[in-house]
Amino acid sequence: MLRPYRKEDAEVICSWLRTEEELYKWSADRFNKFPLLPEDIESNYGLQIRSGRFFPLCYIDDEGNLLGHFIIRYPKKEDDSSVRFGFVIVDPQMRGAGHGKKMLQLGIRYVKENLSASRIDLGVLADNYSARHCYEAVGFREYGRRKSDLPIGIWECIDMEMNLEPITARESTAVEKERAGIVLKRDTKKSNRSR
Repeated sequence: MLRPYRKEDAEVICSWLRTEEELYKWSADRFNKFPLLPEDIESNYGLQIRSGRFFPLCYIDDEGNLLGHFIIRYPKKEDDSSVRFGFVIVDPQMRGAGHGKKMLQLGIRYVKENLSASRIDLGVLADNYSARHCYEAVGFREYGRRKSDLPIGIWECIDMEMNLEPITARESTAVEKERAGIVLKRDTKKSNRSR
């Protein structure tokens, strides 16, 4: 599940950024400092949170353990039609188990239910194949490429987007049942027939 970022999360997030290359793949040129310290995250996030257009979120398991983190922000001051996902990261020990996909799916739902945007975009370095695959798996599609000049070299960045459909009545009911702790069963006859 998702919960708002807390100050104590910064230390854990910093521990996931083990190399300078990992830092720049995660943050592009937003921090330009390695090793990243918890107070660096706090300082960066604090100003933006106060704007009301920046939402840092954490993905946790049922026991409350931090598994992942990302932010949602409105990139343009006067435009609420589009948000951007950024600083997407999953605990290195938990990668490859579908946590990134689930976290992003919850983030997409968060946008649909809580924000006015009809579009989400993000950027990913072209050689970050596992992240690209994850983004594509939840519905993001490439719409552009650009060069990004970082302290560790010039990297190709892929911009990806997804256009959001409004939540249907059926999805809304499913969300409410999930929040109430009701597990929805699939119609096994229907899924067997479609194979």
